[in-house]
Amino acid sequence: MPRVKQIDYATSSVEVRAAHDRVLAEHGRVTNMKRTLMRSLPAFTALDQWYPLHDTVEPFLGERLTNLFTHAISSETDCLICSTFFRRLLIDAGENPDNFTMDDRERVVVEFGRALARQGARVPDGLYAELGALFSEEQVVALTAFGAMMVATNTFNNALAVDLDGYLEEYRKPATAGEAL
Repeated sequence: MPRVKQIDYATSSVEVRAAHDRVLAEHGRVTNMKRTLMRSLPAFTALDQWYPLHDTVEPFLGERLTNLFTHAISSETDCLICSTFFRRLLIDAGENPDNFTMDDRERVVVEFGRALARQGARVPDGLYAELGALFSEEQVVALTAFGAMMVATNTFNNALAVDLDGYLEEYRKPATAGEAL
């Protein structure tokens, strides 16, 4: 059960309705996370910066690796909404999100994402050396900020128990033995 109610469009301020309408026009839907974030427009605006960061890293990572990176972070933080969202993108692209084949470059980026998602976000020196050999300092900064924004989004969803959007249900990872759905 969510800890914070989503906005009610009809009773929301003009500013909140404008933000809602912009998201709807740009993305075709307003997710439960965004409807919850819109309870605080500064919070919504801050986490909405995910998109410019995504648009910065995707040209040098590529679409597949960008999705692998965000999926790795979301899975590591156990964020149901985000991990399921990125499972959907990967499945729809013909991937098996439970069994990836990755080259060394992809492995480094995915391991970096997982390290960012762990408590303290300490990246081992060896992993950072591998990452630094693959990307410029500008790219590493953008990738790190993008990963941190992904962690922030996961934290928001987990802390406030935001409900999974209905359209994602069919992409939800099956529970393993002894694990609750």
